[in-house]
Amino acid sequence: MLHFQLITPDRVLYEGDADAVSLPTPDGEITVLPHHIPLISIVRPGSILVRSGSEEKVFAVSRGVVEVDGASLRVLADTADRAEELEEAAIEKAKKEAEKLLTERRQDATGFAEATAILEKELARLQTVRRHRSKTRRP
Repeated sequence: MLHFQLITPDRVLYEGDADAVSLPTPDGEITVLPHHIPLISIVRPGSILVRSGSEEKVFAVSRGVVEVDGASLRVLADTADRAEELEEAAIEKAKKEAEKLLTERRQDATGFAEATAILEKELARLQTVRRHRSKTRRP
């Protein structure tokens, strides 16, 4: 087993043992298994899938870092949400507001970067809620 922690500045969102953890990195999605080689990487906005036996947990994360030492995996993310707590309609609304903000701040480098980060977060949350919904609908 692999000990997994998902940590945000506000709280430890999840902590427990897992058989495998899949997460988004700049080079694509990776899956970390027990005894994985030591690794430090950036986490991109997207979905984290935690497998433990027949159970799967899905989380939406924004930017962050991951540290793997072979026995444990720790993700430090700016924000993270449990997939089952996300509401697609609210995310769609936030995404539209972020797109509008992106257009309005096109000439302001700092504002544009902030709007881009917000949009990336909302797109990751949307992808996660849809991924979770498709897994729960399977017969």
